[in-house]
Amino acid sequence: MTADRVEEAARRLAGVVARTPLHRSARLSAATGAQVHLKREDQTSVRSYKVRGAYNLIAQLSDEELARGVVCASAGNHGQGVAAACRELGVRGRVLLPRTTPRQKRDRIAALGGASVEVVVVGDVYDDAVAATREEAGRTGAVVVPAFDDPRTVAGQGTVAVELVEQLGRAPDVLVVPVGGGGLLAGTATWLRERHPGTRLVGVEPAGAASMAAALAAGRPVPLVDVETFVDGAAVRTAGLVTLPLVRDSGAELVSVPEGRVCTEMLSLYQVDGIIAEPAGALASAALGQSLVVEPGQDVVCVLSGGNNDVSRYGEVLERSLVHEGLKHYFLVQLAQEPGALRAFLDGVLGPDDDITRFEYLKRNNRETGPALIGVEVARPDDLPPLLRRMAGSGLDVERLEPGSQVFQYLL
Repeated sequence: MTADRVEEAARRLAGVVARTPLHRSARLSAATGAQVHLKREDQTSVRSYKVRGAYNLIAQLSDEELARGVVCASAGNHGQGVAAACRELGVRGRVLLPRTTPRQKRDRIAALGGASVEVVVVGDVYDDAVAATREEAGRTGAVVVPAFDDPRTVAGQGTVAVELVEQLGRAPDVLVVPVGGGGLLAGTATWLRERHPGTRLVGVEPAGAASMAAALAAGRPVPLVDVETFVDGAAVRTAGLVTLPLVRDSGAELVSVPEGRVCTEMLSLYQVDGIIAEPAGALASAALGQSLVVEPGQDVVCVLSGGNNDVSRYGEVLERSLVHEGLKHYFLVQLAQEPGALRAFLDGVLGPDDDITRFEYLKRNNRETGPALIGVEVARPDDLPPLLRRMAGSGLDVERLEPGSQVFQYLL
């Protein structure tokens, strides 16, 4: 991989993939003291940068390869890029998705591909779809279009950097990109290392799916034992063989961000900036001021990689954000099965700004007490210690449900 290949891809994509905006973020600039810009890859025709790599690869296939058709595994966005490219180039394609792919992304792939593309749901995580894709390619002869692990895909993704430097008029001091399998990081790193080596490049992984960090630590791609799939666009179990050495040799930094922090940033993007970002799309900007510190006055660009978010997920997004911010807590409380027990809890334990947001209780007449699941939202994180002290002094049997426990996972 070279910078020349990235620039060739940029010329190939000209007139096919529209240039996406580069917007200054007043919110993030004020929070960091830097000049923070968002590269709005959610504004492509498929609402993510993935169309860049998909089109760049398929456009280079021979007539014989095109006749065999293409197949790909996707967490959603790559599939949309492949679908759009297949329709544009008149190629038959099949897109294999894990069951965790939101319905909104499945429907968009079908709509973008039209009669050219078939959508197939298989497996529980992205890597299951990858395995099924290899099997299908071996059986049918279809050409695999990798989401990240191919130099042609990587070169296409790297065009994001070419574009933003032209728009900014100079190379940024810091470029922050989300990381799943590493295609975007590898592509931008390849081009920047040769053309603008002074730019600090930072890749951001979800804490529950940090496969690139694991690969760098091991010196080779290694599968994660557990993968948190909430950030579905970056929930990759194993980093790529092609992308790993490119990332390793680039000197790029890697940081991780908790999924709850991603949710908080998604809400800020929506409520303050009017931007609908999917979880992976909010990864880069979620790191600012948290896992990543930048210097006042620096030019910082965060790649907002996608906006394919299902509106039905916002309830979970809000819940995860409140828990991460220390504002939402859950308890199992043994209440006496007699009139006035709940009233005593409300009067004696809750503070003036505490709010019950969940209450589940089933009375059983053959017992003296019964457990109630109570969700409490506090106004400020500092309100939790007084709440816990009042609970301890109430004489009630109270168990706090800790984030990460199996019961807590049931709630989320």
